[in-house]
Amino acid sequence: MTFQIKKQILIGFAIVATLFACGDTEDLYSRHFCRLFFDNSIYNDATLATAMTPNSGAFVTITIVGKQYVFTSNQGLSSKVNITAKEEQMVAVLGMNNGIIVGYGTSIPSKFYAYDRECPNCFDVNALPVRSYKLTVSDFGTATCAHCHRQYNMNNGGMVSKGDNGKKLTLYYATTTGPYGKLNI
Repeated sequence: MTFQIKKQILIGFAIVATLFACGDTEDLYSRHFCRLFFDNSIYNDATLATAMTPNSGAFVTITIVGKQYVFTSNQGLSSKVNITAKEEQMVAVLGMNNGIIVGYGTSIPSKFYAYDRECPNCFDVNALPVRSYKLTVSDFGTATCAHCHRQYNMNNGGMVSKGDNGKKLTLYYATTTGPYGKLNI
C-alpha cells in the first residue's frame, strides 16, 4: 500500500472513532439560571452552617419569603435572615421556582451539592399555569415528590432511588468555603 492510501485509511478510522465516541451524554449541571451569594461569616446562621459542613449529611432548603432568606434543615432546624439592600442589588435567583436544596453528601470524598427544590419529572417551567411540585427532604438525605412518589438520593448526585425510572434531580454548580464561610451558586 502506498503512503497516501494508508493516510486515508487512518483518517477514516479517526472519523469513525470520533463518531462512535459520542454516546448519550447528560449535562452534569443545569443550564437553568440559579444565582445566590451568601456570606455566612457575616450572619453566622447555624442552620445553613450544618449544610456547609463536610460529610454532615445535612441538607438545607433555601427560599426567599418577602425580604428574608428562609433556611430549613432536614435535621429539624430552621431560621430566617433579613436580605440587606446590598444583597437585593445582587438579585438572588433560587432555581426554577424559588427554592434550592444545598448540602454535602455522605460519600468520601465529600461533595457539595445544590439541587433545585422542584421534582425534575413533574415540574415544567414552561407550563401555564406553573404548578409547583416541591420536594420534601428526609433526615437521611432522601428527597421525595408527593405527586409522582419518586425518591431521590441526594447523597449520590440526586439519582432516583425508589419509584419509576426518570430524570435525576436538577443540579446547580455550587461552592462553599466552609460552615461559616461563603456559599456561591
